[in-house]
Amino acid sequence: MTSDYIAMGPWQLAFAAALILINLIFSMMLKLQLEKMLWVASLRMVSQLLLLGYVLEWIFALQNFVMILGLALMMATVASVSAVSRTRRRFGTIYLSSFMSVAVSSCFITSIALAGIVQIEPWYHPQYFFPLLGMVLGNTLNGISLALDRFMEDLSARQNQIESLLAIGATRWEAAHDSVKEAARTGMIPIINSMMVMGIVSLPGMMTGQILAGALPLDAVYYQIVIVFMIASASALGVILIILMAFHCLLNTRHQLCTARLHTKPSGKRK
Repeated sequence: MTSDYIAMGPWQLAFAAALILINLIFSMMLKLQLEKMLWVASLRMVSQLLLLGYVLEWIFALQNFVMILGLALMMATVASVSAVSRTRRRFGTIYLSSFMSVAVSSCFITSIALAGIVQIEPWYHPQYFFPLLGMVLGNTLNGISLALDRFMEDLSARQNQIESLLAIGATRWEAAHDSVKEAARTGMIPIINSMMVMGIVSLPGMMTGQILAGALPLDAVYYQIVIVFMIASASALGVILIILMAFHCLLNTRHQLCTARLHTKPSGKRK
């Protein structure tokens, strides 16, 4: 297996960017009106990744734990806001709850994996920490967003049933257990489905990248297996955390359902 690495230059990036014309052509032909969104998304993606590349080169050179932690918290903040932006309903502490569930689950699992599995020294080495954290964050926020949205929607749809159960003496956990269970299931299903077809239907991005960079296929597979188990465990932890925090906010200690704390975001706005 060759270890030669083929670097990409400006002309190769420009040619790759030209592929977005396929999307634009279809959008215009079918009158989807997605041209502006495609341009904005493309420009944001390129600018964000280029900025990240320069920032990471700087951080890799510094090896500063405080700066590494600060950037990790910034990434978790953006992920938590993105998770909330995909939900239709809101409650007072939803952004804080989302941040706590995203940050705790992703940073905790990534730190454990680096210290105990990869065994890199120091465990927060940015060359390993940020790529792994980014992959875990990206997948965890999807599970958290789906679980949170399902839980709030289920509480609203089952309001009469839950309040009837509470009225006849059921605890808040007994009354809302079905909603908790369905929300947790909804949040964990995407990663389970992905695991089912990985290696047969889809080739994961990290594994493909390592092979293109010259790594042995089996070594790349080992890393990918570690990553998938990290994502699965972080998703489960994040989903449980966000559901429990939403549960305690929307069902109080007097075993009352507080649907008045829920409100629907204005139409046409993402946040």
